[in-house]
Amino acid sequence: MDSDNFSTKEYEKRMDGALDVFVRELGGLRTGRASTSLLASLTVRAYDDTSQPIEQLANLNVVDSRTLSINVWDASIVPAIEKAINESDLGLTPQTEGAVIRLHLPSPSAERRQDLIKIAARCAEEARIAVRNVRRDAIDSIRKMEKDKQISQDESQRFSETVQKVTDRYVGKIDESLRSKEQEIATP
Repeated sequence: MDSDNFSTKEYEKRMDGALDVFVRELGGLRTGRASTSLLASLTVRAYDDTSQPIEQLANLNVVDSRTLSINVWDASIVPAIEKAINESDLGLTPQTEGAVIRLHLPSPSAERRQDLIKIAARCAEEARIAVRNVRRDAIDSIRKMEKDKQISQDESQRFSETVQKVTDRYVGKIDESLRSKEQEIATP
């Protein structure tokens, strides 16, 4: 790697990955508002006892702000989907009508909302740490290039500043997502 082809693209891609994981984790937090992302991590043991994501077995829809609908493609696996929902940590009780399963989300208590905000904040801090670890790897790479005389001290400084700007941008995205989720959680 020399100064002509140093790029933050590899590091930005890794930071993007950390941001994506964080956004998925936030989507899985049950806020009392219906969202198909609540079911994203749900796997169902169906067809020869193999686990499959629920999205591969049914259409997931938001009926209203407190109701999710699962339209199962094969009615024979409805019991398996009900079992997966009951055994999950979602705390929801499925109501089945033929090949359609409805999930009604109760409004979380004020105490539960505070717990969810703490969980979201912890997830955000983990994402920030992941982004900062990527920054550290980039800075280490820049320092090695400088030590090996592949780049000058001025180039090293400039590249380091660029990496810091990218890091700040991703930390800002994490903070923005957290604020949005906290507001969603706090709103009854």
